[in-house]
Amino acid sequence: MFWMFDPVSLILLAPALILSVYASYKVRATYAKYLQVPTQRRITASQAVQRILGTAGVSVGTGSPSSWSVRMERIAQPLGDHYDPRSRTLRLSAPESTSIAAVGVAAHEAGHALQHAQGYAPLALRSAIVPVAQFGSWLAFPLFFFGLIFQAEFLITAGILLFSAAVLFTLVTLPVEFNASRRAVTALNDGGLVTREELGAVKEVLTAAALTYVAAAAMAILQLVRLLLIANSARRR
Repeated sequence: MFWMFDPVSLILLAPALILSVYASYKVRATYAKYLQVPTQRRITASQAVQRILGTAGVSVGTGSPSSWSVRMERIAQPLGDHYDPRSRTLRLSAPESTSIAAVGVAAHEAGHALQHAQGYAPLALRSAIVPVAQFGSWLAFPLFFFGLIFQAEFLITAGILLFSAAVLFTLVTLPVEFNASRRAVTALNDGGLVTREELGAVKEVLTAAALTYVAAAAMAILQLVRLLLIANSARRR
């Protein structure tokens, strides 16, 4: 698979690679920084979720969710916080923490739960294309590679189309994540859960997290461009 490491590939993908490394460093450094800073209100991450969702008429519990409710669970993985729309489960890595970082991230995940409860279209679209995107990201490169080896145009095209689904997923993810962060900031501010100064720190944490999604989208797009360039070069030979 020499074409994955040729100079053109490295030059094309270098900006996205640099952005990915920086984004990973930035989100971890920012989260670690504000994980040590408690909110003045001393509200925990789980309490913030309950307040935000409760205000919107969404109940929170630990049992099976009913209409409309969300189950909240602990997850052991640091920075593994996420909302699963399939089971309506919100998972927090530090539910008992009163830190700005934990509260901000929890509010962001509550934003996803609100998106789901209110039928936010981009979230529904992202959920719908998850199976295709996962399948495409797994199978696209082998199909493309074998298409080059055996000069099989249909395999090359299939690989590009499957990877395009993965690219679409990263693009749809951007408005979903940005919107969840806006909802989080608005809810924390309107609910008086953090001070004005702390709200700025929350924005810093969420902006750093959003950068990882931007980096992922940039990498996916550039990889797709590279596949198209390689396919075009193969057709000319």
